[in-house]
Amino acid sequence: MKFALLFATLLAAVLVMSGAGGASITYIARDKVAAALAKGGTLVTQPDLTVQGAHRAVPGQVELHEKETDVFYITDGEATIVTGGTMVGGKQKGPGQMLGTDIQGGETHQVSKGDVMVIPAGIPHWFKEVPKSVSYYVVKVIR
Repeated sequence: MKFALLFATLLAAVLVMSGAGGASITYIARDKVAAALAKGGTLVTQPDLTVQGAHRAVPGQVELHEKETDVFYITDGEATIVTGGTMVGGKQKGPGQMLGTDIQGGETHQVSKGDVMVIPAGIPHWFKEVPKSVSYYVVKVIR
């Protein structure tokens, strides 16, 4: 019995580490990545995550995602992002997605090339100022 339990545990560990069980590798060529960073676009869509390239030349709306953690990696430019606090003027955009007009009591962050920001699900966030432009990857981890 102990051997069977040990074998099952080791097999499960090997499957997880090897990516077996239906998982596959995703490769995106640099031209498609460059296009997504220049104009915005989805690079990968899976049940538990999405990878997007994004480009902003103007500020956005306040966003809140109930079940998505956003991971931003800034590849070029700079912006002011406000996180936390309370969303003002929030309206349902879709299931688990809210858009608003302002954030009261949030924290201001100056981001630029090379910065990474992780915004957990349920936290309002806002690209409040974009002086020229900003390009970034967004990895949305869906819980």
